[in-house]
Amino acid sequence: MLTETPASKVNALRRCFEGGETRPIAWRQKQLAALESMLRDNEAAIFEAMATDLSKSQTETYATEIGLLYSEIRHARRHLKSWMKAQRVSTGLHNLPGKAWTKPEPLGVVLIIAPWNYPLMLALSPLIGALAAGNCALIKPSEMTPSVSRLLAEMVARSFSRSVVQVVEGGVEETTQLLRERFDHIFFTGSEAVGRIVMRAASEHLTPITLELGGKCPCILTSSADIKVAARRIAWGKTLNAGQTCVAPDYLIALPGTSEVFKREFTRQIKSFFGEDSQNSKSYPRIVNDQHFDRLARMLSEESISYGGQSDREDRFIAPTLLENLPVDAPALTDEIFGPILPVIEVADLKEAIDHINARPKPLSLYLFSNDTDEQRRVAEATRSGTMLINDVVMQFGTTTVPFGGVGSSGMGQSHGKASFDAFSHHKSIMRKPFWGEVKLRYAPYTKRQERLIRLLFGR
Repeated sequence: MLTETPASKVNALRRCFEGGETRPIAWRQKQLAALESMLRDNEAAIFEAMATDLSKSQTETYATEIGLLYSEIRHARRHLKSWMKAQRVSTGLHNLPGKAWTKPEPLGVVLIIAPWNYPLMLALSPLIGALAAGNCALIKPSEMTPSVSRLLAEMVARSFSRSVVQVVEGGVEETTQLLRERFDHIFFTGSEAVGRIVMRAASEHLTPITLELGGKCPCILTSSADIKVAARRIAWGKTLNAGQTCVAPDYLIALPGTSEVFKREFTRQIKSFFGEDSQNSKSYPRIVNDQHFDRLARMLSEESISYGGQSDREDRFIAPTLLENLPVDAPALTDEIFGPILPVIEVADLKEAIDHINARPKPLSLYLFSNDTDEQRRVAEATRSGTMLINDVVMQFGTTTVPFGGVGSSGMGQSHGKASFDAFSHHKSIMRKPFWGEVKLRYAPYTKRQERLIRLLFGR
């Protein structure tokens, strides 16, 4: 709950920013070092909070939350000096003897609204970019992962001045109050429906936003692929965090000759990951709450299950599941799944697969398993998606040098690495001209001769 008004929190951050102390590289490096130390000092507590909220194993928590953050921090600290440098740009002949450059400047006070599925990483990854760019930040973690939310608030309070970073816990009411305040940037990760609410609120102050949303991420499997490797990688991506991943493969489009082999190999890989009964595996997470469990359970119609389908509401467990022969209006084919359920659709050829994708909203990510360079080129050129990954899933998200973001209903803006720095920066253009070298060509009264010269100057 808010123990002080949102305005007072934002004002404390704004006073720090307007005082100018966030601009030097030394301040930014200090904040990034403090963030890294905060994570190292609290690893055990983070493991415990993740296990409480999502039943995540220590290994998965490190790989998908803490480790990715360490990598982002190191990358930012290593490259920050070059990111902050001014960049010379051409002025054009008509501005000679002037000089021009662009200079990245911090935006000010930013709001980061984080989701529940990766509650630590998706709160702190944007913070890395915000601090590297010289901003002050307010973080709103998800109330659906209360243990992580509480721990995040405690860690930030111990590690940062309240004039630099603050955390506001709570639910819809607290988020609504925060969105009434003026921020200089809002970074939101979550559903398309809530993204629309955030965008409307931001428009009241003309606040720029980054939206990382979701959608149905398709996965195409062609006969040229190594289906055994494809099945292993898809099974991993679909069960990571029990499928509660915005870039998880949402459904499989199987080309002729692939479906039966894939289903057999997928089943074998799931058993190799989690044993005969995945509910007894310590490596298999749980669904975040009863509401999401019930939503997923409604997708499990017996006549469509080709593998898996077991569930336990009390344990919030849903087994890795393959669905097939679904009607076109089935929820698993129309709604974002966000769980360990993989529908399989069979198509006649690659054109039908491409047409199926293009008839739907642009996905956050698109996956293609193919060893044919012509197939790779055709899919890359004929489809639109936030990111595309060939012969793997999810791994593009954890690569700091690869910008990540959606397009259309799957989001706007990009993050990770320098893209995060740029998202929280304004690249101000500066041009300087001396008092000498005055050219009278631009001044009235105008003559035909001036017009001819101006046309030559602009290349016409």
